[in-house]
Amino acid sequence: MPFYLKDREIASDIAMVHSALIVPCRFCPAASLAVRERKPYMELFRKFLRTPSYESYIQVLRSRLESEGIKTGVFDSKLPHQFVLCVWTSGRRKELARHAAGYDALIVLGCDAAVETVRSCIKSNDCRVIPGMEAEGIMNVIPILQFPLNIWLEVSNVTKVYTPS
Repeated sequence: MPFYLKDREIASDIAMVHSALIVPCRFCPAASLAVRERKPYMELFRKFLRTPSYESYIQVLRSRLESEGIKTGVFDSKLPHQFVLCVWTSGRRKELARHAAGYDALIVLGCDAAVETVRSCIKSNDCRVIPGMEAEGIMNVIPILQFPLNIWLEVSNVTKVYTPS
């Protein structure tokens, strides 16, 4: 059951930022965008383990930041066991800490657990961690396989999550 995530306005968070590394989780945000845009979660023959709507989202975010004069990068991996950010290996976390040293801010595309995972990786750096998304609820999804190996997610319901005021 992935989190259903929505965009978070980050304009005020990036006001004094000169460089930002986008740190995407490849599970909940990708599932959320696929469901929201009514597009496939995965097209295994076309994009293998990538969600086209999420890849577009990341590119639009990068373009927006770069148009504001912010140098960007994406902390990416093609390995499936590193897709879910909140369960990264210690090696992956150390690699993020090394990459983060070259940026003013990290924009995390994921849930609160993903944001906390990133914060724990860079404790010694002066890099700001900016949540790029926030949870609206938890999705109950039914995966649907369509020819030729496209995976769609049908949402049966979204259970709201408690957010302290």
